[in-house]
Amino acid sequence: MNGISFKSIKLLLEVNFYISALVLIAGCLLSVSDRYSLFEFNEDLYGALDNNLRMIMIYLAMTETMILIYSYFRHNFQVMIPVGFFLVMMIASMKFYGEINAVAVDENFSPFFLYTGLSHILYGFMVRIERNKSII
Repeated sequence: MNGISFKSIKLLLEVNFYISALVLIAGCLLSVSDRYSLFEFNEDLYGALDNNLRMIMIYLAMTETMILIYSYFRHNFQVMIPVGFFLVMMIASMKFYGEINAVAVDENFSPFFLYTGLSHILYGFMVRIERNKSII
């Protein structure tokens, strides 16, 4: 692969990664509001379950922010590979959460976590390839 196409792909993946990180953080934080949320939270949730999914999303936004800060200061974006895998695994976690609590979970969670997870994985691998390329 020549240098120009590698740089183009890297730039595309990097821009996509930062967009996905913003989408992840914004989507999670907007979950607090019924009006602006990207997701529909089931009306059947009540009592202790009432805000569980919303709190999960808030914690996810805080975690993503801290991981981004860590990666920026340590210049180690390879950590995004396992982060991406965990985001993709959130698809199954949300489905399991819905089944165990006998409530419907919004179908928009699946493409949301798939996009953000794959973007993190691809960018992490691109950084790893670039580092290995510079070592050789």
